[in-house]
Amino acid sequence: MCRWLAYIGEPLRPSTIVLDAKHSIVAQSLDSPLGAETVNGDGFGFGWYPTDAAAGTAPAFFHSIEPAWNDVNLREITRAIESPLFFTHVRAATTPPVQQTNCHPFRHDNWMFMHNGAIAGWRELRRDLTLAIDPSLYPTVLGTTDSEVVFHLALTLGLRDDPLGALGRDIRMVESVGEAKNVRFPWQGTVAVSDGTSLWAVRYSTQGRTRSLFHSVDIPTLRQMYPDQERLATFGDTAKVVVSEPLNDLPGAFLEVPESSALTIDPDGYRHQPFLAA
Repeated sequence: MCRWLAYIGEPLRPSTIVLDAKHSIVAQSLDSPLGAETVNGDGFGFGWYPTDAAAGTAPAFFHSIEPAWNDVNLREITRAIESPLFFTHVRAATTPPVQQTNCHPFRHDNWMFMHNGAIAGWRELRRDLTLAIDPSLYPTVLGTTDSEVVFHLALTLGLRDDPLGALGRDIRMVESVGEAKNVRFPWQGTVAVSDGTSLWAVRYSTQGRTRSLFHSVDIPTLRQMYPDQERLATFGDTAKVVVSEPLNDLPGAFLEVPESSALTIDPDGYRHQPFLAA
């Protein structure tokens, strides 16, 4: 499938975790022990909100069909900027072709979205799900992935006002259409979405065996656990990472996001809740 990383907190140079961490997202693109595929070399995307940007500002993007481990421009960009909220995604293509418009993350206005997983039976479900997108949003679907359709369905179903509720309605629609087409386990995946201020992430699959997802322990706690780790001084007190696989081997630094659950990270802190629990 894919691997992804989302950061929210004090402005940070993205290369700190995109490139320089022991098991960075670029390292995961070449060697992903917890992934469905070991190598995720079918392109990548990096999206970020500028530091001190006004509310409602659209994120900036860089997409490439090159493998992330071999792209000089990714290194240049992530070392040159700082951002309080950014997404990075490395892709292992399934059916949709390798092209820039199929690289995550996707955006619409100030919203950014990425997905690791797949809709089973996509060829059979694609028409019904695509036609359920609001006509005003349909022209902004630029690629051919199931993930981009899922994003636009979430926008159609109220993402702007109720992010987790819209994602729930979105995935239930996928499951309903899949059931009608005799697809046994239609939905699989982890999802991240942001409006530039808050971050929401979901881990859920119809089968109950979802791709891996972790979040970092809060920085003040980590500093108490590892007072000699100078690299922790790089991060502010509110820094939080959500990632497909832990970025380092420090015991207790990353916690697994439970199956069928969602997390919210916003100015009020971190909250965890069940998601589409049976």
